[in-house]
Amino acid sequence: MKLVLATANPDKAREIGDVLRGAGIAVDLLPRPDDVPEVEETGLTLEENARLKAVALCTATGLPAVADDTGLEVDALDGAPGVRTARFAGPNASYADNVAQLLDAIAGVDTERRTARFTTVALAHWPDGREVAAIGTVEGVIAHEVRGERGFGYDPVFVPAEGDGRTFAQMAPAEKHAISHRGRAFRTLADGLRVVETLELEH
Repeated sequence: MKLVLATANPDKAREIGDVLRGAGIAVDLLPRPDDVPEVEETGLTLEENARLKAVALCTATGLPAVADDTGLEVDALDGAPGVRTARFAGPNASYADNVAQLLDAIAGVDTERRTARFTTVALAHWPDGREVAAIGTVEGVIAHEVRGERGFGYDPVFVPAEGDGRTFAQMAPAEKHAISHRGRAFRTLADGLRVVETLELEH
């Protein structure tokens, strides 16, 4: 099965590939063509943004496409940054910019009130209009300072509740994938892709 990746973010692309391969599905993930621009994320939900990206890449290439959108909801910020997670510190914000903005926004908030969750919606779209979508969520808390060198995005300050007190950035990739929002979403998506693959083989 060939799928065009909507993301041009190498960190996300690597994680998606790792998770799908780990789920035991044979997928040829094609990079987004250089002449296809970044899709503007104007959706009001993670699912809308994932669909916008997948449909745009599918339309541009004529091939099935897969996209995802991830949101970090911090309870002390009434669910922000949410759909603006990647742009929390501005449209061209770096990972470090976003992390700094988050830590500033909840500076002084006690640990027990720094609860948060990551949610990823993964969506595959075919030229004939078929779709497979999946969601993955992980609960946790926001650390008081950056910890760890691995991962990307908010990984250095997100401590998953199911972990051992380390941030995602302190975990090996396989450890993170086992409990992460993106890992869960794409493992579930892999189940849907297997169903599609089976139906195509039967026809």
